[in-house]
Amino acid sequence: MKAAVIVFPGSNCDHDAQHVLSQQLNLETNYVWHKDTQLPKGTDFVLLPGGFSYGDYLRCGAIAKFSPIMDSVISHANRGGYLMGICNGFQVLTETGLLPGTLMANKNLKFICKDVFLKPEGNSRFTQDIKDEVLRIPVAHGEGNFVIENEGLKRIEERGQVAFRYVTADGKQSDEANCNGSMANIAGITNEAGNVLGMMPHPERYSDQLLGSDDGISIFKSLLANI
Repeated sequence: MKAAVIVFPGSNCDHDAQHVLSQQLNLETNYVWHKDTQLPKGTDFVLLPGGFSYGDYLRCGAIAKFSPIMDSVISHANRGGYLMGICNGFQVLTETGLLPGTLMANKNLKFICKDVFLKPEGNSRFTQDIKDEVLRIPVAHGEGNFVIENEGLKRIEERGQVAFRYVTADGKQSDEANCNGSMANIAGITNEAGNVLGMMPHPERYSDQLLGSDDGISIFKSLLANI
């Protein structure tokens, strides 16, 4: 399997993501600069990392969606290729329309940087092997409040597109567990086909016990085990 990590001006965690994919999962992984126009030949999995692409000017992800590489990324997803957006990457995916909804300012209007607990669910390969688990994953964002119109929320719920929800350590949904005020405690969603995932928490930051937890790598392993 061949992977690509897209690098925008202002990206961070791109090296973390590349380390997980190449060193821990043994995937051939390339960095792809935002000004490139094509993904490397044979790319199976594309990752849009976190950070502050283009300084988050206008709106988080709003400028990144116009990067030259994004036409190739969108075509990859529309062909059924696997695509994951983490934090700012999730924001970019909603801006492109590959995922529904949008990410607004956190409810408390403050930047949040802490560990949270996630309950995997849904119908995608990203969560297929981990639905019985509660994952401890860090967040680091100022605009992670997932918002969608009521009909859209009903639609993604009915179609199994919710991939992760914020929960307590014992797996229960609550307002206290919802760190940013997201509708229905949603921390991550997929497209209808299940090949595109966006999530606000950073699994690449907790993919090695040296970092304090390896809960995050289970998301990548679930995908690899089911394709």
